[in-house]
Amino acid sequence: MLNLTSPILSDGLTTRSISCPNYSLRGFVNPSSKPRPLTAKPHQEIKTPHLSAVAANATEPLLFSSRAHERDQKDRRDQKDKLVVIMGATGSGKSRLSVDLANIFSGEIVNSDKLQFYNGLEITTNQMTVQERQGVPHHLLGEVEPEDGELTAAEFRSAAARAISGIVSRGNLPILAGGSNSFVHALLAERWDPETYPFNGRGSICSDLRYDCCFIWIDVAPPLLFEYHSRRVDKMLERGMFEELAELYDPKNDPGESWTRIGLWKSIGVPEFDRYFRKYPPQKTREAANRDDWDAARKSAYDRAVREVKENTFLLAMKQIEKIQKLRSAGWDIRRVDAAAWFRSALSSPDGDGGSGGRRCKEIWEREILEPCVERVRDEVFCLGEKQMTATYY
Repeated sequence: MLNLTSPILSDGLTTRSISCPNYSLRGFVNPSSKPRPLTAKPHQEIKTPHLSAVAANATEPLLFSSRAHERDQKDRRDQKDKLVVIMGATGSGKSRLSVDLANIFSGEIVNSDKLQFYNGLEITTNQMTVQERQGVPHHLLGEVEPEDGELTAAEFRSAAARAISGIVSRGNLPILAGGSNSFVHALLAERWDPETYPFNGRGSICSDLRYDCCFIWIDVAPPLLFEYHSRRVDKMLERGMFEELAELYDPKNDPGESWTRIGLWKSIGVPEFDRYFRKYPPQKTREAANRDDWDAARKSAYDRAVREVKENTFLLAMKQIEKIQKLRSAGWDIRRVDAAAWFRSALSSPDGDGGSGGRRCKEIWEREILEPCVERVRDEVFCLGEKQMTATYY
């Protein structure tokens, strides 16, 4: 059992609220408007009839029974908590979208990338920096120490459910974001068997979900995604991925032993560069930091490791997309958002990944990705029509 920052709850945790959370539509609705329940429409005055009027129109005596109170309490408990679930292949923009939506809808983010649970390899695993999080609360991100072992799907199911319950209790919107689809299924499935794997043909995908989910799938054509991954890996290496992996490398670990490939050590980049570091140990790497001085054999070994990282990242992305398609086929209402236009713009930007693409990249992101997702969340989570919103979220 792992030691998380937040205690693990038992799997008997309920995912129902006693009352509807009072979500705030920060940046979307007039801030002077009064809080309202989810079912109320904006600017609609909710009037409670006087008791005498109710009694006058009643055909039977007005009874205040404990039975009626119990029915009302049961109806409230049976209402599932609402949850936005952002899905997609690695590198598709899930983290960026989750922060944008959280800023608009007063949300908090629960991480569902099983390699980002751990404290370490922030560059290699593409954890969002504090600056990129923009002050939005994140849960289960960098909270597990690698030495504590591997976080299981059952532990994630309990810990994430507790995080979501806490977010709802604060009146905020929980947003689940990450690419570990087996963990997403473990969390959301009403009936879940920890002994089976839902994507290998022997297990089954549960279509009955514990939450009222609004699914968003950021998708892009494989050729664009492969090119983007290639450039992103290059950027990660520039930011210090190579040095980060050198710090983690331990020559005592036998790459053939299964225990050395658990938790954080499963990250793409670790096994690929382990083979390099065995031939060129990190202490010698630090002595020869200037790669222009490397001989041809060493440059070739390095280039091979980089190439394998890029290829394995793309293979992971294809597996993630395949699992999302299986979830859709099983009845999950996962709506696809085509991100091709933004990826083309990002690849043509000066830095090759959209980070400094300027106004054009930002406009395409907002028009092609953010706006459709805002509409979906608004319609499904808040049940609000087009004319009832003030679209001032940019």
